[in-house]
Amino acid sequence: ASDGDFVSIVGPSGSGKSTMLHLLGCLDLPTKGAVRVDDVSIEELSDHQMSRIRRDKIGFVFQQYFLNASMTALQNVLLPMDLAGVNGGREKAAAALEIVGLGHRLRSFSSELSGGEQQRVAIARALANHPSIVLADEPTGSLDSKTGKAVLDMLITLNEEQNLGIVMVTHDDAVASTADESIHVLDGRISR
Repeated sequence: ASDGDFVSIVGPSGSGKSTMLHLLGCLDLPTKGAVRVDDVSIEELSDHQMSRIRRDKIGFVFQQYFLNASMTALQNVLLPMDLAGVNGGREKAAAALEIVGLGHRLRSFSSELSGGEQQRVAIARALANHPSIVLADEPTGSLDSKTGKAVLDMLITLNEEQNLGIVMVTHDDAVASTADESIHVLDGRISR
């Protein structure tokens, strides 16, 4: 996947979708084959180099939002920017929250937000360092259908308007059909 691509990885539970996403996100190394980022095989990179790729090139959105409950929405989005030493992080974090429609909830703690709002904070956090690609693992999986559709529509808009590459794991064929391309996985293998 590259800038502007919107790809879904589809398959039932236990099929290997999340494992594939972890490989693409440089969270795991393949036991065979190769994963290449900018024409460099990740197996050749040090842990520090892989961390920099994850920090600078990849945004992650998970089904469990992984927000820090003791931080506000703004602080949760600001965290990866602080780790990267980004200048003007506070303004950029506020802008990311504005993009996902939460400019009015900057000072809200995650416990004060609905599930859909928490997922949008997670998306804003994924956008914080202006990645080339966002990897989304079941981003609508724990949301009701209306909220899930709103989050999915937001990802589609980000893909179309900001040319953001997205790889989204889902078990839902209807959600997968919104992507430009679908990769079907079964028993750890690409089936079609």
